Amino acid sequence: MKNGRAAPAGAITALARIPVGVVVERRAAKSLWLDFLWRPISALAGGSSAAPWTPIGVAAETILFYAGEAVIELHRTETTNYRDNLASGAPVLWVVLRPTASAHAYELLAVTADPAEGEAFTDAGNDLVETVPMPAVIAQAIGDFIAEHHVDRPFVKRRRQRAEPQTAARCGKEWEAQE
Repeated sequence: MKNGRAAPAGAITALARIPVGVVVERRAAKSLWLDFLWRPISALAGGSSAAPWTPIGVAAETILFYAGEAVIELHRTETTNYRDNLASGAPVLWVVLRPTASAHAYELLAVTADPAEGEAFTDAGNDLVETVPMPAVIAQAIGDFIAEHHVDRPFVKRRRQRAEPQTAARCGKEWEAQE
């Protein structure tokens, strides 16, 4: 299973897993249509003994919640993406929250360090996908993973073969003959 989704048959399993806790902010909305605005604000290296959706801080119109724990899965085929994230100067994690009809407005679906996977999560309907700063200890663990597993793969541009006019003409005649 990768970030809460079933892996396809024959999929490569993660070589490393990094537990991470997520802190989410709930702020009163200044809107006629919404009561609250939710957004992930930080990731904590490791897990926590706190139960998911435990309030951990209160300010005027804002409440901070420990949303729960997720696992960042690292795959050797994605080391280039991880490296690009770390090289950006301000590495981030993508946190994915899915709306629920339960007592809590969202469930913590996934956390990833892969920019491509983070972007792919934005394609799905109502999920809330936000970036949060990557803790230094997680950046170090990902850097160590890259050092151990990265293999430079040369970019190979696929060359298209030109169609032969005789073949195309022959295919057209075969279609006409079949009809």
